[in-house]
Amino acid sequence: LLFAKSASPHHGFAAYYTYLEKIFEADAVLHFGTHGSLEFMPGKQVGMSGTCYPDRLINSLPSAYLYAANNPSEATIAKRRSYSATVSYLTPPAENAGLYKGLKELKELISSYQGLRENEARGPAIINSIVSTAWTCNLDKDIADLPNLEGYDAKNDSQERRDDIAGKVYAQIMQIESRLLPCGLHTVGVPPSAEEAIATLVNIAQLDRPDDKIEGIPRVIASSVGREINEVYRGNNQGILTDVELNEKIVQASRAAVRALVLQSTDSNGRVKEVKNFFDEAGGFFGNLIGAKKPWTQAIIDAGFPEVSDERLAPVFTYLEFCLKQVVANNELPGIMELLNGQFLMPAPGGDPIRNPDVLPTGRNMHALDPSSIPTQAAVEVAEDVVRKLIEKLADENDGKYPESIAFTLWGTDNIKTYGESLAQVLALAGVRPVADSLGRVNKVELIPLEELGRPRIDVVVSCSGVFRDLFINQMNLMDRGIKLAAEADEPLDQNFVRKHAIEQAEELNVSIREAACRVFSNSAGSYSANVGLAIENGGWEDESQLQEQFLTRKGFAFNADKPGMMEQQADLFKSALKTVDVTFQNLDSSEISITDVSHYYDSDPTKVVAGLRDDKKKPMSLMADTTTANAQVRTLSETVRLDARTKLLNPKFYEGMLSTGYEGVREIQKRLRNTLGWSATAGEVDNFVFEDANQVFIDDPEMQQRLLDTNPNAFRDMVTTFLEANGRGYWETSDENIERLQELYAEVEDRIEGV
Repeated sequence: LLFAKSASPHHGFAAYYTYLEKIFEADAVLHFGTHGSLEFMPGKQVGMSGTCYPDRLINSLPSAYLYAANNPSEATIAKRRSYSATVSYLTPPAENAGLYKGLKELKELISSYQGLRENEARGPAIINSIVSTAWTCNLDKDIADLPNLEGYDAKNDSQERRDDIAGKVYAQIMQIESRLLPCGLHTVGVPPSAEEAIATLVNIAQLDRPDDKIEGIPRVIASSVGREINEVYRGNNQGILTDVELNEKIVQASRAAVRALVLQSTDSNGRVKEVKNFFDEAGGFFGNLIGAKKPWTQAIIDAGFPEVSDERLAPVFTYLEFCLKQVVANNELPGIMELLNGQFLMPAPGGDPIRNPDVLPTGRNMHALDPSSIPTQAAVEVAEDVVRKLIEKLADENDGKYPESIAFTLWGTDNIKTYGESLAQVLALAGVRPVADSLGRVNKVELIPLEELGRPRIDVVVSCSGVFRDLFINQMNLMDRGIKLAAEADEPLDQNFVRKHAIEQAEELNVSIREAACRVFSNSAGSYSANVGLAIENGGWEDESQLQEQFLTRKGFAFNADKPGMMEQQADLFKSALKTVDVTFQNLDSSEISITDVSHYYDSDPTKVVAGLRDDKKKPMSLMADTTTANAQVRTLSETVRLDARTKLLNPKFYEGMLSTGYEGVREIQKRLRNTLGWSATAGEVDNFVFEDANQVFIDDPEMQQRLLDTNPNAFRDMVTTFLEANGRGYWETSDENIERLQELYAEVEDRIEGV
């Protein structure tokens, strides 16, 4: 109810703010953490008046708001609607997810195979073990041509085929192990330790920054052995054993080099108090005098790359030294105190600290970006690369045929962090180019000629989040104009699917082609989310059709550049556009928030909605673009859910880290289980083994069961309920014994909570 556009806040909520101002007579309020409810109360989107609830509640109280540095879009809503000064805080440091159980065993087997691959007796025997263990770990879902267990013997295979199997399994293992995992929770005012700083800097170091003339460490290392890093990534993704090995070696060398840099400034307590400057004149003079290699160069040489260039590494390590100073700066509590003392707090951009280290140090007054400047040229280039990979993947899996229509979800935060990458993807699919004026403002679009495009124009149906609508109304205008430009282009229908569908919909709905080409949809003004996530979280939905109807009702408001400033309910047009969709698509741009961390991703996923609307009732293919690392990839949704489950929900490193934080940690684990159920409900892309393995980890183990129960009985009860609901709704097939145990457990936990 707190987020319902039509519902005023309940009495307790309203009375508390009145009490703080009138009775307690607070000098200021500090809103702590991301995010509250005040800024999402009913009222206008911007320019609050006395009748808007955020204005009436905060009234004359100065508001300081401690906000996550990686969420500038919602921080902007807090500024606009609750008049808050937002003080940024650092997100938890990310580490590699690591391996466990059978996955760890697989890595050891592959390591053995690398040494014995040419041994005609041992090599095939190890491959047999790799195949068997891969099946046990359910990797058959990710490796299409993994040999069947029955009757397979690697002795009868060629050396090339054995290498191919080992390479593909190794690529999957490395993908899981290197996945970034936010560890634990951030403590305000405690800067990262040296180890945590290394984890952050390794991620900063892998990206090229052409605007600053900085090459990422992996590119410099790869070129020292005569390879281009993107070729290595491509071979790694295809499971070519030599490239998977080289990529892993480059990753380890990069980590060793960054560790060498940080250790120069680390004290005996494992913290960085003062960063030593290796690039000042004195440091450079003495280093050159004795002809010594820099510590990080030596670390890369020791890792097996003797030809690496000290000179080419200098720009990236100068930059990393600067970033290290920013990462360990302790400005958060002083920043809050400056605000509470009525002093000026320096502004700073918000966003992903890995992509844009200017976000650091935290503890400053966070802002977003100039909306008229996106998409930037760099974002357009990255977007074109992702679109190429997306179309290649779809054409490969569909006998060379292009998809006719793709349903897209756009998020406010993602577009701020990436400077409009996903917005540029929408335009690229339709064969439209954004054009900036002399001041860098992107306010025009032009059609890319079909000869230059080299493929048909793909139709897009865009569902924008409420926050995107608030922040990027001009970009919605840009998309609408671009898509209508494509729809009105006099081109063959087999080369312009936008026009093809617009003509069909114009006839069906008895409107003009231009009106039928409306493809940009969102909530009505002042309304947020499809509330599908809310229904799944409280379990109060009867069947999937209820969720789908809710999505269509709340998201069916069209943006029309010909009637700017209005969001008109166009449910029929929305349904008609979705009916033609072949693929649903979302972007993952940050390692901090993945698809089971929050409900937003599945809340806005239209996969089953499209299946229900299509004439053939066929479920569209669901894809996710993962641009969280330099090696951007396009995966199926089911692959992404499996990867997320293996690196988080089922990973001891993750759940033990959460349990170490106590009460809140159990709630975080339960939240991910509930969000996994959400993907079953909206997309049907969750494998049975995910629920089965989660049940083994959290329910089958009596010791784990007791820990969860003692730490947070309410969250544990919700976990048991989620398992029972997954089975009851047909998303998880399991033994009667498991269900009986869960039912007994539910009764026990209820009694414990009620004090019986």
